[in-house]
Amino acid sequence: MVQGYAHTRSRKRFLLRLYLMSVFMTVLGLVLDARVPSENGYGNHNIFLPLFLTGFLISAVELYRRDRKRGGLLLGAAALVQVFYGLLPWLLPFTRGLSGDVLTGVAPNLAVNEYGFEFIALGMAMYFLRERREDLSAVYLIFCIYQFSAEALYGCFPVQWMMVLALPLMLRYDGGKGRGWKWFFYVYYPAHTCLLFLLSAALPS
Repeated sequence: MVQGYAHTRSRKRFLLRLYLMSVFMTVLGLVLDARVPSENGYGNHNIFLPLFLTGFLISAVELYRRDRKRGGLLLGAAALVQVFYGLLPWLLPFTRGLSGDVLTGVAPNLAVNEYGFEFIALGMAMYFLRERREDLSAVYLIFCIYQFSAEALYGCFPVQWMMVLALPLMLRYDGGKGRGWKWFFYVYYPAHTCLLFLLSAALPS
């Protein structure tokens, strides 16, 4: 996402696509839960939301660097959305029965998303350090160590730290344009989560 955001011809359209896909994933989850009852439900599978928030905050920081007034307004807008998220159950009573995962798909919340703010912060760091590979590697390694420690403290078998295995591949990227598979991933992500959910619901518990 970081490399795509750095090279895209239109960031506005990029962000709009991510936001609309976030809304789509929210609706998809509601439909699947309503049509296919299961023990645990579809769950919060919406990678487009943290990607959208990462891109939005990157743009806000860069705008703030160029123009503090306009950048401040954009950051203020982000803050207002956080307030709006908290007020939604009072402003729109029909949303009171909806989970936070559903609400954040429409009113993006920095804390309530599939991976939390820490991964949004990592995405921002990867963007601003993308041309400083030593610094990027150090930050990424520290983040992976933190992931191992955090999961171990909560009694879980640590697995997220294994993302460290992606670092050598990222460092080999030469900055060139790859194959034009942009639209494939917009289809693949919802399709594979939907398929796995339906398979799990069909199998005996």
